[in-house]
Amino acid sequence: MQASEFRAQPGTLYIVATPIGNLRDITLRALDILKTVDLVAAEDTRTTGGLLAAHGIAARLVACHEHNERTAAAELVARLQEGRSVALVSDAGTPGVSDPGAVVVRAARAAGIAVVPLPGPSAVATALSAAGLAEGHWLFHGFLPHKAGERRRVLETLAGLPQALVFYESPHRILDTVADLAAVLGGGRRLVIARELSKRFEQFHDCVLAEAVDWLKDDDNRQRGEFVLIVSGRPAAADDGMQEATRVLDILLEDLPASQAARLAARITGAKKNALYDLALKRGDLKTVTSDE
Repeated sequence: MQASEFRAQPGTLYIVATPIGNLRDITLRALDILKTVDLVAAEDTRTTGGLLAAHGIAARLVACHEHNERTAAAELVARLQEGRSVALVSDAGTPGVSDPGAVVVRAARAAGIAVVPLPGPSAVATALSAAGLAEGHWLFHGFLPHKAGERRRVLETLAGLPQALVFYESPHRILDTVADLAAVLGGGRRLVIARELSKRFEQFHDCVLAEAVDWLKDDDNRQRGEFVLIVSGRPAAADDGMQEATRVLDILLEDLPASQAARLAARITGAKKNALYDLALKRGDLKTVTSDE
């Protein structure tokens, strides 16, 4: 099917991803829908108006932002139930991902209205694609709390996770947030700073958390723009595997000799058999000493 064949359907809510920087990153399907819907619900009508004008699109714009989303949702559902088509957009990226949109989507679904997502730009996906993430698994948190105490409390709940952690941050809080990341998560973790994605001064920097604040302070320009921060997950402790292996070994030692218990514990947990055998012998010595006393 050719992109030009896409037209907005009556009574349908379209979730339209828009560029996070470069205006040419919008998809052909998104342009078709924006041209043919009855209404475009925008986080900021001025920002969206500029995008539409750049692509020669004239559309009726209505505001739908974090301060009026519930009221706007009711009004949009009413228009959709009348048979109007609506495109929901945020200032940049995909609506509902750290941006307004979820309330409108829930209201539309509850009313039995068709909701059609149009995939496209996303800052988190863009940053991850160029970060060279070693873990392969990640957790997207979005924006951290503005207040330092609350921000640190949230980070403490995330500190033990093995997945990489992905955050959004603004230029006004970037130094404080990075300092808190180092203080709570540990300065030895890797940090990828992705700044001004898809824009003229796009920049990626890979460092350890302990060095990140100094790097940002070395050049004021590095503190400008919108940020995606990718922090490596909690490093596996050297004895993580042995803790479980030791537990299994102790159970087996209740009924089996040291060599057999060590062999079975190694097969069950994947730990080194020789290390488990040495540990089993020490356990046996400890029991002997305890019984002699």
